[in-house]
Amino acid sequence: MPTIRLASETDVAGWRQAARALRAGQVAPEETLWTVDGAGGDLFGEAGPILPAGRLAADGPAFTVPRDFVELADRVILHRSDERFVLLYRMLWRLAREPHLMRLHSDPDVQKAQHFARAVSQAAHKMKAFVRFRLVTGPDGEEYYVAWFEPAHRVAEVTAPFFARRFASMHFSILTPDACVHWDTQVLAVLPGADPADAPSEDSLEDYWRTYYASIFNPARLKVGAMMKEMPKRYWRNLPEARLIPDLIAQAEARTTTMVRQTPSTPSRRVVAAVHRTLRDAPFDGQGMRSLEEVQVAVQECRRCDLHCDATQGVTGEGPAQARLMLVGEQPGDQEDLAGRPFVGPAGQMLDRALIEAGIARDRAFVTNAVKHFKHELRGKRRIHQTPGAGEVTACRWWLDAERRLIRPRVIVAMGATAALSVFGKPVAIGASRQQALPLPNQAQGVVTYHPAYLLRLPDAQAAAKAYAAFVADLKFAAGLAA
Repeated sequence: MPTIRLASETDVAGWRQAARALRAGQVAPEETLWTVDGAGGDLFGEAGPILPAGRLAADGPAFTVPRDFVELADRVILHRSDERFVLLYRMLWRLAREPHLMRLHSDPDVQKAQHFARAVSQAAHKMKAFVRFRLVTGPDGEEYYVAWFEPAHRVAEVTAPFFARRFASMHFSILTPDACVHWDTQVLAVLPGADPADAPSEDSLEDYWRTYYASIFNPARLKVGAMMKEMPKRYWRNLPEARLIPDLIAQAEARTTTMVRQTPSTPSRRVVAAVHRTLRDAPFDGQGMRSLEEVQVAVQECRRCDLHCDATQGVTGEGPAQARLMLVGEQPGDQEDLAGRPFVGPAGQMLDRALIEAGIARDRAFVTNAVKHFKHELRGKRRIHQTPGAGEVTACRWWLDAERRLIRPRVIVAMGATAALSVFGKPVAIGASRQQALPLPNQAQGVVTYHPAYLLRLPDAQAAAKAYAAFVADLKFAAGLAA
């Protein structure tokens, strides 16, 4: 009984060559054993001559197999089960007599192989989601990013091209027990596996990542079972945000209760009457408003565009009437529309944490939006955000101008492209205009930065952490101008 020795645990080419030769030579599955070079023996006990897979040549007639079997085998071989080589060769052997085997989804061999393949695909998905790079400085002064990851199956090499495409301009290494991949912006190299001690310790970006994760955590939508399924505990030791999870879960119920209790204040009857008189006797704009409370009431009567039709209510700004710093976002979101207050949802939580890190007390800044009604579309029972058009921004600019006229802030921070269009009256390139003091009327200065919701939408953890750090830096810059 021959023992076939493969070059590595993921030697797909070697397995293909050996399996083709064995089947061509009419060697039955029960007559073969498989082992891996350096594994210290075969998988089921030493027996018969050891034959390197690369030296086996097919002497029998050529044959073909279904493409879906080839694709399945490529994934199954990456599974950690010692049974995978035997299973695949048994299926290859059966295909000679059962050409439609791959269509028999109830067959035990097909079921097991598909189960292995799904587990490998899931491991690749988890690697893409949970790799966390750490910044290191090499002897040459260059910056490199290194990550340690322990995949459930041997997917490091097949997943590496994804990271090379995502971080094409970044020097990085991903270390795993099975293989290490290195990218120098030109060549993707695969080297033998490493030890956890080879990975760097925490870096400064991890504090930003933990803050980012805590900001996007929505206690009202917490489902512990679903979260644990998506982020199994086996990956927590490599995730900087994992230390926050127990406390976030424990505080979820109390935070949800607090969010529900946050209701908008009701304006006085005197203010409502004054606004109605103003709107009756003067043009329908913000110039006749004498207080922020009157602006709040007037916005509820605004019909300058159609956004009021589907919104619950208009949402004006909040903060001190003589704030030196004004923060302008795009529009109310779903939770803001229901609560009647700006920035109380996930983007608001992100903003609150960034303000704390920037040394800014939110209750000393005036926080508002360029557009006062929530623009959205219904998808089932969900209200999905839609970006306001230029006409809607222009129509609503009267109310932002009224808030600016009443507060007279020294610095106005435009968060996102829509806010910049409203504040400056023209499109502004956010990335090219950051960290600059831009002139505005009434001796005010403008600063542009990202919108907190943009940070929430970034798909990659490292990119999100960098963007969050830049957002905090922009807020610090604006605070310095305001002071």
